[in-house]
Order: sequence, then C-alpha cells, then structure tokens
Amino acid sequence: MIKPIIEFCISNLASGSQKALEILEKDPNLDIIEYSCLSYCTQCAEKLFALVNGEFVSGETPEQLVENIYRYLEENPMF
Repeated sequence: MIKPIIEFCISNLASGSQKALEILEKDPNLDIIEYSCLSYCTQCAEKLFALVNGEFVSGETPEQLVENIYRYLEENPMF
C-alpha cells in the first residue's frame, strides 16, 4: 500500500509546525519526511505548512494544519 507523503521544512518546524508533525507521526498510514528546506520561504515565514503528496497545505495553528492535511487527503484520494 502506498502511503501519503507529508513533507515538513525544518525552519517551519521551528516556527511551530513541530506539534503537527508529532501528531501526524502517530498515524501509521502516513510517511512523514523532514527536509532542511522545501523552497517555500515566503510562505514558510508567514504560516505553518506541509507538502501533502507535493501540494502546499497550511494552517494558522498546528491543530488546524493537521485538520487541513486530513481534509486534503479526504478530498484528494491517491487512487
């Protein structure tokens, strides 16, 4: 089974998305990857975000980011 890939930027983790990463890591159906930079510097400086299967997903809080990631996955199934 192919799992959705959730990618985080280390700089954004330091800005507050670390809590979202920790929540998502508990889900065995997701692949979580950390990168030193995802080249979304302007957005990274403004809001919490992750790339979900290569698509930008953001949130105002870590909890909202997690909610938006799951919503994105529901609305955009891989198959």
